[in-house]
Amino acid sequence: MYELIRGINSPSDIKKMNREDLTSLAKDIRKFLIKKVSTTGGHLASNLGVVELTLALHKVFDSPKDKIIWDVGHQAYVHKILTGRKNDFDSLRQFGGLSGFPKESESDHDIFDTGHSSTSISVALGLACARDIQKQKYQVIAVIGDGAFTGGMALEALNNLGYLNKNMIVILNDNEMSIDKNTGAFSSYMSKIMMNSDTLIMKENLDKFMNMTQIGSKISKRANRLTDSIFTSLSPSECGLIDALGIKYFGPIDGHNIEELVETLEFIKHVDGPKFIHVKTVKGKGYKFAQDHPEDYHGVGKFDYRVGVSPSKTRSISSIVGITLAEMANYNENIVAITAAMPTGTGLNIFSKLHPDRYFDVGIAEQHATTFAAGLAKAGIKPYFAVYSSFLQRGYDQLIHDVCITSKPVTFLIDRAGLVGNDGETHHGMFDLSYLNPIPNLTVMAPMDSQEMIDMIRFSERIDSPLAIRYPRGNEYVLSRKDYDFCVIDREPMDSYSIGQPQVLIDEVRPSREANSTKKMAIISIGNMMKPVLDILPELRKEYRESHRGKDFELILLNARYLKPLNEDTYLDILGRVDNVITLEDNVVTGGFGANIMRLISENKLDTSIDILGIPDKFIEQGNTEILMDELGLSPGKIKDRILKIIE
Repeated sequence: MYELIRGINSPSDIKKMNREDLTSLAKDIRKFLIKKVSTTGGHLASNLGVVELTLALHKVFDSPKDKIIWDVGHQAYVHKILTGRKNDFDSLRQFGGLSGFPKESESDHDIFDTGHSSTSISVALGLACARDIQKQKYQVIAVIGDGAFTGGMALEALNNLGYLNKNMIVILNDNEMSIDKNTGAFSSYMSKIMMNSDTLIMKENLDKFMNMTQIGSKISKRANRLTDSIFTSLSPSECGLIDALGIKYFGPIDGHNIEELVETLEFIKHVDGPKFIHVKTVKGKGYKFAQDHPEDYHGVGKFDYRVGVSPSKTRSISSIVGITLAEMANYNENIVAITAAMPTGTGLNIFSKLHPDRYFDVGIAEQHATTFAAGLAKAGIKPYFAVYSSFLQRGYDQLIHDVCITSKPVTFLIDRAGLVGNDGETHHGMFDLSYLNPIPNLTVMAPMDSQEMIDMIRFSERIDSPLAIRYPRGNEYVLSRKDYDFCVIDREPMDSYSIGQPQVLIDEVRPSREANSTKKMAIISIGNMMKPVLDILPELRKEYRESHRGKDFELILLNARYLKPLNEDTYLDILGRVDNVITLEDNVVTGGFGANIMRLISENKLDTSIDILGIPDKFIEQGNTEILMDELGLSPGKIKDRILKIIE
């Protein structure tokens, strides 16, 4: 099995292969991908769709001298196979293993780290300008998916490319689907590109002429393909936008015909100026399950490739969000839901089916989505924007300028907060508490479990100002008195307490400090860090007693619920009664929740010591979330050991 793949150690091995060998290698690569990704998890459908395109690119161009930038980078698995990393696929997206995205530190062939979308044309244009300034010679190719192509940044870069008129190639990998179905006028425009009737007549006449002449008959096969591309580029009615930007358009090209791809790329690399090649591919090509249901095979966990991905038997936190919001919309006609090309990932696919007229997928456009929501709110609508934590970073200016300055009642449902696991540095939601913290007029909430998340979303309906609710990736879980009988977990209605008020789960400390040797401690957790604290408390007490001759500590345990605002009177009362306070958050410690508690202690000149447990000031690599949390000292066992050390 994989006989041809075994002989591929670098792109130079591709250049020796003929069309038949490349076609056989493509089949081999698809079998390899299906088998490997089924055992590790990863992005399958998109990679099955770019096999022939990737082979053609490495056949024609000289990587890494020629620069190929992949956008979004999750479609670069075939590129990794061809550039000497085929033996690393058993560690794909695992801790310490092969990245699921291009990574400069991993290979010289990975020109740029591309985890977020729509960046490739900007990067490629920068490289092309640098090349010309330095008087060097190499090709620059940006490969961008049709989903990424809906992002405003890609269009900004195209506009600048046309103005600068740099010699580079943009390849649109058009499979008519990014993660979910593409939306937007530009996506519709690209899907309709085809030759008009006048152009077809001109092409047919040239084809006849080429076949009638002696020289034409010898090159007719190639000429037919190239005239397909050239005459499509002359169609003003369909390709006017690309042409108007000053970029030569070629296509559509069959993205699964290696010979056509190679010949087109060989021809186009000798055409001067900016070029745009429209390549049509099939997402999930060669694997029936993925080809029939590509949205289910975008990002997959481990599965049996013989039977395909099985439906999950547990509800995800994201799906609960979609269900809750859809139920609220049943009785409140002002509620609308917004996603930036992630309906399934955020759970809004559920909302879209029940309330299609109040559901908006704006494409990969977080900036637009945020200001669009502000416009809806201005007109009296109640907008909810569900977005991944790491993707909201792109809408930060709009969040401040268009929502919070004028206190528009937009609710941000921030998914994938904290560590997300195998997607790594670009996707961890470890900055949101810090980047939301300094924004005036914004209320920020974080539930300790799924039930509290539902309560917060329902409570948000009453909030007439900007609100963010952040929650982790994962499956539904509920903390209950039945599982943790040593604390009080009440489910009072969210509107029964004031904004900024924490929930007290344990309070064993007397109202004022008394002159005794008993250690008094407060543990304050925000968001989903409460569960590991509850899990270790019995063992923490046991080990403390064993090392202190049976003596116990007095504890206040708080579920913070809010990052901001904080009910300062409540917190100052608690901080004034304890010797130590320990805060826990799945966010960088810089500027997060713990920093807010530290500020209260400092401003009020309390002599309470504070320890902030969170993510250190560094980017966190990919890997299983449990492994990563343990590495960071935030697994239950490591938290217990750190607390024991603090209170000794």
